[in-house]
Amino acid sequence: MDTINTSPSTPGKLKPEKYHPPYNIHRIRLSKLTLYSSIFLALIIFFFILSPPSPSPSSLKTRNSWGGPDWEKRVTKSARRTSASSLTVLVTGASGFVGTHVSLALKRRGDGVIGLDNFNRYYDPNLKRARQKVLSRTGVFVVEGDINDAYLLHKLFDVVPFTHVMHLAAQAGVRYAMQNPNSYIHSNIAGFVTLLEASKSAKPQPAIVYASSSSVYGLNSKVPFSEKDRTDQPASLYAATKKAGEEIAHAYNHIYGLSVTGLRFFTVYGPWGRPDMAYFFFTKDILKGKQITVFESPDGGSVARDFTYIDDIVKGCLGALDTAKKSTGFGVDGKKKGNAQYRIFNLGNTSPVPVTELVNILEKLLNVKVKRKVMPMPRNGDVKFTHANISRAQKELGYMPTTDLESGLKKFVRWYLDFYSPLKNKSAW
Repeated sequence: MDTINTSPSTPGKLKPEKYHPPYNIHRIRLSKLTLYSSIFLALIIFFFILSPPSPSPSSLKTRNSWGGPDWEKRVTKSARRTSASSLTVLVTGASGFVGTHVSLALKRRGDGVIGLDNFNRYYDPNLKRARQKVLSRTGVFVVEGDINDAYLLHKLFDVVPFTHVMHLAAQAGVRYAMQNPNSYIHSNIAGFVTLLEASKSAKPQPAIVYASSSSVYGLNSKVPFSEKDRTDQPASLYAATKKAGEEIAHAYNHIYGLSVTGLRFFTVYGPWGRPDMAYFFFTKDILKGKQITVFESPDGGSVARDFTYIDDIVKGCLGALDTAKKSTGFGVDGKKKGNAQYRIFNLGNTSPVPVTELVNILEKLLNVKVKRKVMPMPRNGDVKFTHANISRAQKELGYMPTTDLESGLKKFVRWYLDFYSPLKNKSAW
């Protein structure tokens, strides 16, 4: 409270003592007002803490799309596995690029799979819906909903005793974080916490395998990137949220006995990929005869990426699921019965390729002369290069990438021309 000046403006004209009674009364009134305001504020905070969290806007939109006997029947059917030794997996972000491929691979080998996706509009939702149709044809039901919807997650865990969660849902993209930072906090941090909260209270507790990113290495200049390297210097908000996810996962592992495995993906590409990735929009612009921009590092060197083909990434994901140990929660008094497994792996190709070489390969495969414009790399969170050390994944997951960039791009271009051709074959998978 500000100090009230009881001295006269003209010294000697008035005696301060005459103003003491009004000042005391005013102070008492202010004190009472402060007290009442504090009590009122405390009550608001108290009721806010006790009240359940309000559903997110996206949750409200999809609330009517799930629940009921028919919905539960579809969920149960999709989660059906072929043998007692098979897995039952909840795949978040199932209609995303990696999520679709992982879901299909799991289903094809006999695992039970339930997908979850909110079909946001970060990139063309029609591509996500097309992936959803492919999943549906193979028996994978994708529930439309948000990972921040705790009610939906608890319902899914009530209906299906998941053995594993493959958490791939996230707000992707480095550059978009400069336009919409809140979407990264909502999905990559708040959404992950909501999922972990549902998992910790599920019976049985599932093992969690989640997608991190090579971007967590940030400004690290030591190559190749090892899981032992520093990850406390993020170059983008996206990287910071992925690093935060790793720390949050560690806390839930330590406190609640959740088995967690983090996978740091290195520039994944291939058929059904993301339109915001360079290889994808380069292909689009080259076919339209547009000039493409190729960035160079501040020192004039080439920007390089450890491009990793989607089939190799899927093998790593399945290897992580298959070697994940059970969570140790729900012991006596609800406490964990012992330390739970905690792991982090790089999933890359170990062969960084300059982006200029990527363009050369696309030029060859598309048989179109590329118009190039070379520019300095902007300060948007992108890094000069990525290079994965995969020795840990090789040893513990049996991970071994086998697809070089030209072979992988050839498969992507074939899919792209088929999918986006006016006369495309609808079974473009």
